[in-house]
Amino acid sequence: MTLFMDESVAGIIIDQLRIDGHVVLSMRDIAAGAPDQDVLARAVAAGAVLLTEDKDFGELVYHNKVAHTGVVLIRLAGLRRGQRAKLVSQAIQDHEAELSGAFTVISHGGIRIRKPTPPTP
Repeated sequence: MTLFMDESVAGIIIDQLRIDGHVVLSMRDIAAGAPDQDVLARAVAAGAVLLTEDKDFGELVYHNKVAHTGVVLIRLAGLRRGQRAKLVSQAIQDHEAELSGAFTVISHGGIRIRKPTPPTP
């Protein structure tokens, strides 16, 4: 799976996902400091699911209706970095087939995956 990392994602998570065999693209390497809308557009252009720890992407996706190929919001504050990396790795391994096109939240309480609702005719 191709994953696109926002700058907010910890390096240890990026490293773990690469170890897991995913293709991981990182905004830190491509265009550090780019606005969130540009980050989302680059993930779409790469056909990748975006991982972020920035809840502003929820606003872009739900309120502004910005197109995306999948967003994973990591909400694991308070855990050690190694624990966060393991939880994110496990969530992606367990739910990889469901992440494309969905808005997913990984939190202390588990994982929530929301697929877009189809437009009504």
